[in-house]
Amino acid sequence: MENKSIVNEKAIAFALQIIELYKLLKNNKEYVLSKQLLRSGTSIGANVAEALAGQSTRDFVHKMSIASKEARESHYWLILLEKSQLVSHDFSDEIEKCNELIRLLTSIVKTTTQNLELKIQNSNKDVK
Repeated sequence: MENKSIVNEKAIAFALQIIELYKLLKNNKEYVLSKQLLRSGTSIGANVAEALAGQSTRDFVHKMSIASKEARESHYWLILLEKSQLVSHDFSDEIEKCNELIRLLTSIVKTTTQNLELKIQNSNKDVK
């Protein structure tokens, strides 16, 4: 079953972009930062996939939060690669796509958490 989730599609597209960047970095003999970026950049989508198959809303929020943290880590490695100038490459597209994922994941976590808290408050009112 294929899930047509926007965040899932964006996470996969970002992971593929990071894999291509990893190949370029490796060809330019940059092995350490590129490996860190590959791990965090592909981990975003894996955590989104786990979240979409979550057993509960809390599980969904937890996995999406991890995806958000991985996106922030990826952003860090991209900025470090850009500023260090270890490799001659324009990282602006990867950084923009990463920022977009961070905004999307942050929004999903925030909105879902607020909705969960409202649901809990409303169920507590029903009990009284």
